[in-house]
Amino acid sequence: MSAGIPKPGRLQKRSFSVAGHRTSIALEPEFWTALETEARGKAIALAALVARIDAGRAGRNLASELRVHVLRHALEKTMSRT
Repeated sequence: MSAGIPKPGRLQKRSFSVAGHRTSIALEPEFWTALETEARGKAIALAALVARIDAGRAGRNLASELRVHVLRHALEKTMSRT
């Protein structure tokens, strides 16, 4: 296990203001790491990335939407390499 990464399976909660409302989101640390990496790559704050993802969601809760976003982002990167 890498230093600084909590044990797998332990959810980490983060709080954000999304669409004018405070909300807490619990995700596995690996998802937070992926979202932080994407936000850094786009030169935006993590909160801004979460807000963008929230604005485009339809039907899923925000935590699920963030997980699906990370998966889609990883698949797009993989497909662009082939």
